[in-house]
Amino acid sequence: MDQLEGFEETRKENMVSKLKKSLYGLKQTPRQWYKKSDSFMTNHGYIRTNSDNFVYVKIFPSNKFIILLLYVDDMLIVGQDKKINIRGT
Repeated sequence: MDQLEGFEETRKENMVSKLKKSLYGLKQTPRQWYKKSDSFMTNHGYIRTNSDNFVYVKIFPSNKFIILLLYVDDMLIVGQDKKINIRGT
């Protein structure tokens, strides 16, 4: 967790804040989780499907693909070849 904007202190950049309350159960938690997950997936070459915002597809040059479904904090991964490196190399 980064220091909050406006609360940064010089020479204390590596310090963290102690939370008084858990982040779970806050109203904005699901939205923040989705934004972080979506950003990660799109930055790694996955394309979000039009039919469902939680389904991502990545097609490799060999025409093989990976379909990834996010559901809350669970993930289902389906692909054509179990030998495909998930990073595509």
